[in-house]
Amino acid sequence: MDTTVSVLEYLFLCSSTIFVTLQAFQISILLGWLYIGFVVFTLTGLLKLRPLLGAMVFASPLSLFNAFFYFTILLSKVSQAQTATATTSFRPIFTVPAAANNGATLLPNIIDPNATNAQAVCPGYNGSNVVRTPYGLTATLSLAGSPCNVYGTDIETLNLTVEYQSADRLSVNIIPAYIDASNTSQYILPNSLIYKPTVDSNAKTTALTNDLGFFWSNEPTFSFSVVRLSTGDVLFSTYGTKIVFENQFVEFASALPENYNLYGLGEVIHGLRLGNNFTRTLYAADAGDPIDYNIYGSHPFYLDTRYYEVDSTTGDLTLVTSAETNETNEYVSYSHGVYNRNAHGQEILLRPSNITWRQLGGSIDLYFFSGPTQPEVTSAYLSGAIGLPAMQQYFAFGFHQCRWGYANWSVVQEVVENYAKFEIPLENIWTDIDYMNQYRDFDNDPIRFNYSEGKQFLSQLHSNNQHYIPIVDSAIYAPNPTNASDAYAPYERGNALGSFLKNPDGSQYIGEVWPGYTVFPDWIGGGAGKWWIDEMMTWHGEVSFDGIWIDMSEASSFCIGSCGSNNLSMNPVHPSFSLPGDPGSLIFSYPEGFNLTNATEAASATSAAASQSSANAAIAGPPNTAAPTYLVTTPTPGVRNVNHPPYVINNVQGDLAVHAISPNATHADGTQEYDVHNLFGHQILNATYHALLNIFPSKRPLIIGRSTFPGSGMFAGHWGGDNFSLWAYMYFSIPQALTFSLFGIPMFGVDTCGFQQNTDEELCNRWMQLSAFFPFYRNHNDLNSIPQEAYVWASVAEATKTAMSIRFQLLPYMYTLFYQAHNTGSTVMRALSWEFPNDPSLASADRQFFLGPAILLTPVLDQGASSVSGVFPGIASGAVYYDWYTQTAVNVSTGQNLTIAAPLGHIPVFVRGGYVLPMQQPAMTTTAARKTPWSVLVALSAEGTASGSLYLDDGESISPSTILYVDLVATGGSKLWASGRGMFQDANPLANVTIMGVKGKVGEVTLNGATVASSSVNYNATSQILTITKLQAATEKGAWSSDWLLSW
Repeated sequence: MDTTVSVLEYLFLCSSTIFVTLQAFQISILLGWLYIGFVVFTLTGLLKLRPLLGAMVFASPLSLFNAFFYFTILLSKVSQAQTATATTSFRPIFTVPAAANNGATLLPNIIDPNATNAQAVCPGYNGSNVVRTPYGLTATLSLAGSPCNVYGTDIETLNLTVEYQSADRLSVNIIPAYIDASNTSQYILPNSLIYKPTVDSNAKTTALTNDLGFFWSNEPTFSFSVVRLSTGDVLFSTYGTKIVFENQFVEFASALPENYNLYGLGEVIHGLRLGNNFTRTLYAADAGDPIDYNIYGSHPFYLDTRYYEVDSTTGDLTLVTSAETNETNEYVSYSHGVYNRNAHGQEILLRPSNITWRQLGGSIDLYFFSGPTQPEVTSAYLSGAIGLPAMQQYFAFGFHQCRWGYANWSVVQEVVENYAKFEIPLENIWTDIDYMNQYRDFDNDPIRFNYSEGKQFLSQLHSNNQHYIPIVDSAIYAPNPTNASDAYAPYERGNALGSFLKNPDGSQYIGEVWPGYTVFPDWIGGGAGKWWIDEMMTWHGEVSFDGIWIDMSEASSFCIGSCGSNNLSMNPVHPSFSLPGDPGSLIFSYPEGFNLTNATEAASATSAAASQSSANAAIAGPPNTAAPTYLVTTPTPGVRNVNHPPYVINNVQGDLAVHAISPNATHADGTQEYDVHNLFGHQILNATYHALLNIFPSKRPLIIGRSTFPGSGMFAGHWGGDNFSLWAYMYFSIPQALTFSLFGIPMFGVDTCGFQQNTDEELCNRWMQLSAFFPFYRNHNDLNSIPQEAYVWASVAEATKTAMSIRFQLLPYMYTLFYQAHNTGSTVMRALSWEFPNDPSLASADRQFFLGPAILLTPVLDQGASSVSGVFPGIASGAVYYDWYTQTAVNVSTGQNLTIAAPLGHIPVFVRGGYVLPMQQPAMTTTAARKTPWSVLVALSAEGTASGSLYLDDGESISPSTILYVDLVATGGSKLWASGRGMFQDANPLANVTIMGVKGKVGEVTLNGATVASSSVNYNATSQILTITKLQAATEKGAWSSDWLLSW
């Protein structure tokens, strides 16, 4: 440029150019590059800007343009802020200092080379006073030497109780023998909070058939073993280790066989099989889906599956310790389950030859489930220990759309209309925290989400048989006492009932979440339960929601301790970290391989990300390079340090109070949060379940929650949390879902297309198809990412409609699976190894899955792929699979990893031979789909047989007045029977029946003896498909109104 520019103006030019560039990219990548081009052309002289006459401040015209852009953007942001907060803001928002969320610097014991090994210094226990009881035994355990007090105060005397509680459950319970001054704070998890299994009413007879045996020894110190009596296999044994039992540290361990197969121990982003060099931390954490760390829920349960090679001559069993197997050999497996009923923070160390449990308190409360198969283990665990999963309303299986970023009712309405416009079924629309008045529960923004406009929108939505589910967070805003306009009635009502947690000194515990300084419901004592129900009911009077989404329920707090206790006069406050949309927090990340398919856009994003990173680094200053100084605490006899226990678990957040309620927060009955932290999410789901029962007294509550514990499935479903728009996370969704099947939470799904970062067309195309076969099917992403509704890309819209068409046809099948899960503890999504338990090669298979027993999914999980490899289990024993689309049998050999064509927009789906699927037709809502004619798809086995079932009711009642259960059985390759029981009336006729795998000549086709017109019968001898159509007239009173026999 010709004009001389001062140093100050030069600095302004640089900073304003960076600012405007970042803001332009936030609006549009194209706009960002246009602005960069504008600056470059100006600086190089290719574009001449005319100086503004009389301008006294700037010498460069570019400075004037930048100033104009700069102040325009700032005014826009001020305007937006006023729109969102005009009703309550009375002064600038204070930003909480980052230091408020800095916990102590801790070194986890498992990576501390100087950590004391409790096994080396502690004495263990000796057993005595053994007394046989009607169902087992009791004994006294006494310290076998001087106390070690390594991570707490040793408990001198323990009580052991062993019970054979049922035919398949054995309990081993170890607790302090008595409470005195040395262990007054020892917390034993009460039955009132988490169900404690007891001896079954019929155990006098059933326990005698239990296949588990309990054996103990005092050599060299007390140890016990649990053995499968039928095989002599040792399932769990503490022999060779010592039990350590202190007031803040409990340790016990068991040997495991070489290359063991363990599953469960959630919640974690990991493959299905856990592996043997892995530490699982169980401590509910607000952490956005990091791989291999503890996240939202805690599930101290594992499934152990052991494979054996069968000697063809003697029948002897040899343990399989390698993934390499011989296709011609015979194998058998035995599975058992282990549940440690403990709510404290804990670690489970999986090592090559053993498993070690370390927990920060409580008792040893173990339950062993004999199996010997996964279905039997899971059923016993759910039905006998934690509770069966909730039955869902039919509409819950429709498609759900959400986004953090729907700015007002009009935007939400537009999303609903767009789904209709593109003819993509939409059942449920959700809103994230955007709808709230300054992020406060039970209160809508009076401008953007006002109640009157909302009533109109929801009335229209409900008239279309669609539904609305809003988010509800777990913390309650504490109003500013110096600002009368900041009054918040839900807080006042809850406070009057004593509904909130307190500090040890009795003052109110005040943390910080989205709305600012907040309080937290006390689910153990006080009036939180009644208050929560009342607030839900009051709010529903203004917003007629149909279900609830519970978030932040670990529970999360953005500061250490009761940081708001002396700061309420500053409320509302801004978190100490950047929120989506704040300067410097723009998202430029895309899925793996995005640079291969969108090179120009990827280059632009990379450049913009680098500019933002440089700007942020300049603001942040140089990083701290000083060596960390770790906090180390030592035990004080008889006193617990709950904030910093001497044993440091490998918590993803480090300090237990980071992004969590402080462990010393106190409940009304004196219980400290340290002892029940992992239960907050479970308890809020319980409270919400009962709130919805009060709102909809006869209907099944629809609740999706984030933090869970054993038994949470009785109340709610779960979504996989804040995942990423990455191919890796699409894969991880499968083992996540399968693991939660073991935990009794079948209503599971993930944020399809990813929540964090930007997705792209290819990933979203594949993911929308994969999630269509998960029970909970929702697309959701965050405020700062690009839009990803199913209609954004044409190819995604078509792929979605293809997958949804199959999902709708299978809804009766899925609903029946849920009925069975709700009543028996069976699973909905299933690992291949669970359906084929005697195939060791399937032990780690988690890139394919079964939906129920009949549908096999083999999705594409890799970027750029146009085919996928898949196995078809059971071929050696005669299993048959049919391609969903062509309805022909798959030509595959035993053990073959078949390459399957899967161009973009196609998800390979297969029907397993031997099953009958009653189906209905696709529609825009589940209500409309339930009114369509029936069809039946029969997949004959190699022997010409198949079976299936159908459960029907009104789709919503907790206790339906009438139900209908239909059994469908195909025999002899030529007959199909339908036999029902129950009085529920379904008037939809049977339209057609398709039988796959029909061999030989097809004769006359009859329905209950009446000949079906030949024009309605089509048989293809080559494909072996028999199709029978136009059956409506013969079944005009309803397909299941009476029993029938179809012969061919």
